[in-house]
Amino acid sequence: MQDDQPDEVLKQKRPRLDLDWNENLEADYPPYVASLMRHLRTKLSYASPEDVTLARKAFFVAYELHKHQTRKSGEPYIIHPYEVALILTELNAGGETLAAGFLHDILEDTDFTNEEMTEAFGETVCHLVDGVTKLSKFSFSSTEERQAENFRRMFVAMAKDIRVVIIKLADRLHNMRTLDHMKEEKQKKIAQETLDIFAPLAHRLGIGRLKWELEDLCLRYLHPSEYLKISQQLSQKRALREETLGEAVDVLKKGLIELGHNFYVGEENPESARQKGKQIQILSRVKNFYSIYNKVFAKNKEFTDIYDYYGLRVLAPTETDCYTVLGIVHAIWKPIPGRFKDYIAMPKQNMYQSLHTTVMGKSGQPLEVQIRTYEMEQISEFGIAAHWKYKQGNKGSKTDLQLTWLRQLLDWQNDLKDAEEFMDNVKENLFEDDVYVFTPQGDLHVLPRGATAVDFAYKIHTQVGNRCIGAKMNGRIISLPTPLENGAQVEILTSKNAQPNLGWLNFVITNQAKNQIRKHYKKEQREDNIKRGRELLESEFGKEGLENFLKSKSMDELAQRFNRNSVDDLLATVGYGEITPRQLLNRVRTGPLNPDKLPRSAEKVLGETVPQGRLRRADKQREKGLLIAGEPGVMAFFPKCCTPVPGEPIIGVVTRGKGVAVHSKECPNLGQVNEKRFIPASWGIMNNETYPVELEIFTIDRRGLLKEVITRLSDNKINILAANINTNQDKTAKLDLVVEVSNIEELRKIMQKLRQMSDVLSVNRVIKMSRSMKKATKK
Repeated sequence: MQDDQPDEVLKQKRPRLDLDWNENLEADYPPYVASLMRHLRTKLSYASPEDVTLARKAFFVAYELHKHQTRKSGEPYIIHPYEVALILTELNAGGETLAAGFLHDILEDTDFTNEEMTEAFGETVCHLVDGVTKLSKFSFSSTEERQAENFRRMFVAMAKDIRVVIIKLADRLHNMRTLDHMKEEKQKKIAQETLDIFAPLAHRLGIGRLKWELEDLCLRYLHPSEYLKISQQLSQKRALREETLGEAVDVLKKGLIELGHNFYVGEENPESARQKGKQIQILSRVKNFYSIYNKVFAKNKEFTDIYDYYGLRVLAPTETDCYTVLGIVHAIWKPIPGRFKDYIAMPKQNMYQSLHTTVMGKSGQPLEVQIRTYEMEQISEFGIAAHWKYKQGNKGSKTDLQLTWLRQLLDWQNDLKDAEEFMDNVKENLFEDDVYVFTPQGDLHVLPRGATAVDFAYKIHTQVGNRCIGAKMNGRIISLPTPLENGAQVEILTSKNAQPNLGWLNFVITNQAKNQIRKHYKKEQREDNIKRGRELLESEFGKEGLENFLKSKSMDELAQRFNRNSVDDLLATVGYGEITPRQLLNRVRTGPLNPDKLPRSAEKVLGETVPQGRLRRADKQREKGLLIAGEPGVMAFFPKCCTPVPGEPIIGVVTRGKGVAVHSKECPNLGQVNEKRFIPASWGIMNNETYPVELEIFTIDRRGLLKEVITRLSDNKINILAANINTNQDKTAKLDLVVEVSNIEELRKIMQKLRQMSDVLSVNRVIKMSRSMKKATKK
């Protein structure tokens, strides 16, 4: 969290980098700086001498570069990077990470360059600082795009070096600790962003120590009254809680002694107890405020409904000992049915492992007991930071497994161009709780909570999802929308002739399932349109005895003339009505419908068809841009049926008294016009005018789609004159738009961009038929 400072204050002289950083430099600095350094030494007892030296150097350099800056609280700015580094020491961070923690604002707030930082601290430290800086340096056009881009940058940074994100989390934690000096509106904004992004990220990395504090601080600023009520409730019950926990510890201690186990009762930290050979340690714990808030206020429950807002944690040396302790706990207290969870056999995706059981205490008060090994405790507290993969360099470690979800997201990112679609994938993989289900063969799959059998089917394989007709859960037939239960065995029933149902989009929750259903629907509709288009052409061409033309190579040329990549694309276009069979027939039958094949002059044609004195010259600038038989200024107008735009092939039709009607050469109404009335027409020099065009967009029906289409058009500076949407029973919708474009290339470009939207099935230009054609079609 940076404070605004004048440039002349931020640009400081370079600190000395040629000092002996093992000497006692504190004497040359203010007393508070010396005090900070002495405290830092006590926190670095775990670090090597080289790491301590690098951290001290970074601290003093950061002080020199920040010494004229202050925070909104009025305290020296160096306090912020110092506190960030202290948070990193709680995670046993190495010298390079600590140095980056001290220096993380240097590149952004001073003119200290990447080259200077590399020379002074090495490429790794410079890379870490640069990575942290880039995570928050860019501005974005919309909130959704900004969020998506921030996540993309975070994930890329994580894939390269996980320390970048851990430093960013420490930075955000200290910012949250010092929010009191911000305005209330800013407090809520930062707290909400932290709750939406950073706390779930800490959870996904398994760093419980950071996650719990971030959540509680967010609750304090977002819901202060509820935070105060929880605090008061816990304070009021503190004496009873301590008495209950004390009795429970004594009872459990006695049970462990009878089996000959040594133990500790929380006076020392887990690592000290383990090193001293004390095999069992019993700790008391209280649920964090945000977890209590979610169970009490968010779900409208009472405090008495919460079984686990306080309890015991038992640490043991091995997994076998954990299950032994579980047996002792259940022998002492009666377990509450349905309140046992085995995260040792089935770890969470962030590698959290523990046994959770809730028992009924002697006083009738429910008591949660968590049982885990010392290593599991370290992972619970520090998550991915407990391994510090960059120092160990061990392939196949738990850190590798934790980053599997990250690599999968990065793969998906390359396939997803839409910001909202990427955010859906992010939230699915970052924020949701997990459900563990098994195949009949015993293979374990992890899905978001609320996932259905269809989600599970697509998780197994795309074809399994496409051919799904039903499902069994634990041997019983269930409806496809039924949410799957944790630990259930799920069997997918399939049929070779089955196809996805568009209605599945109403209940599936994974984006993998949604995307595959939409993809199949688009593909199937295309195949149906090709078939329909071929049937229409065979009928229309057959009436003229031209059915053999459809099987000739001339069809390829015809497709190219209509700007289609292949014959199938042309047939699909006919199938969904963008081009009519009559248009294709006219092009084949009267192919020479261009100015070169019509040699007669304008005056001759007009003289034959229009009485003398009726030929008038145009005054409007738009009509001056048209050339009728190569001549400008002839009285002309655009009929409402096809509304051609500059760059599009056009033809004139001589009318009685109105001048020349200018049609698109693809207008279906030309088939009803006597060819003697045709006259060459072309575009001259057009001013920067716009022309109305009607579009017909078929989509999958969902909320917010109209807004997205309008936004896509607005982003491309396309003006919308009218819009209307109609929904159908088959979960599709038709969106009618009238837009303004300046030429045919602009029209094609915007139609292509609309077709690229994920739920858009087709985009067609509307060309209206005359009344006589409609009657003929009905017959």
